Amino acid sequence: MIKLETERLCLRDYVEADFEAYYKLKTDDRTMYYMQDIKLDNRETARVEFEDLLSDMKNIHRKYYFFHMELKDTHEQVGSIGYTVVDDTPVGKIVHLGYFTYPKFWGNGYTSEALSKVLEFAFTKDSVYRVTTGCLKENFGSERVMQKNRMIKEAEHVDYEWHDGHMKTRLEYRLLKNEWEQFG
Repeated sequence: MIKLETERLCLRDYVEADFEAYYKLKTDDRTMYYMQDIKLDNRETARVEFEDLLSDMKNIHRKYYFFHMELKDTHEQVGSIGYTVVDDTPVGKIVHLGYFTYPKFWGNGYTSEALSKVLEFAFTKDSVYRVTTGCLKENFGSERVMQKNRMIKEAEHVDYEWHDGHMKTRLEYRLLKNEWEQFG
């Protein structure tokens, strides 16, 4: 079981007892507003996804590294953060990162703090070579999390994604292991 700690947070693999918290998070309209493609809408779908996540953790070629994010002092769930392995190359894994946080925790630096720890784990313990992620341009908070962690903007796709009744611009960011190492 993976368990990472920051000054204020505990990031850890999900366990069976986390199902209700996982379900609540992934069905929360405000939390998942910018992640509608992975928002869940019923308990059955959530259960299947959660069981797949738990099963994958036992796999030697694990694909999903998503962590339950909670406050250290109260154990209150803040959100979820992690990545999906999309390829395993001779130079290392290529992963796609994601995070979603309850609105009551926005603007407190929790997600930036968590991402810093996840990047450290990815590059030092999990043979990750390249991390990619992105957000809608209007999601300033999410973009700021990427910038605070020295991720590099690679693309701006104008009118790229249909979201909430409109075409919206998507930003793409990346960080390579050697770029992360340069920041020390």
